[in-house]
Amino acid sequence: MLKLQPNVGRKDRLIRIIAGVAIAGAGLYFKQWWGILGLIPIATAVLRWCPAYVPLNMDTREPDEKQEEGAG
Repeated sequence: MLKLQPNVGRKDRLIRIIAGVAIAGAGLYFKQWWGILGLIPIATAVLRWCPAYVPLNMDTREPDEKQEEGAG
């Protein structure tokens, strides 16, 4: 089974949740299909994993977040 290694930090998660809710809310308000795209940043925030970061070898977690992950 594929194990998703977390690569989204706390600040990044907060930004993704705010942006996702804003996009989804705007889509609902304007009754447009693109509002569903707001679910993507919300999902990546909840999962703490972004597939776009994998090929770029990016990790926005702070050192203390990485240490917590290793302990758990």
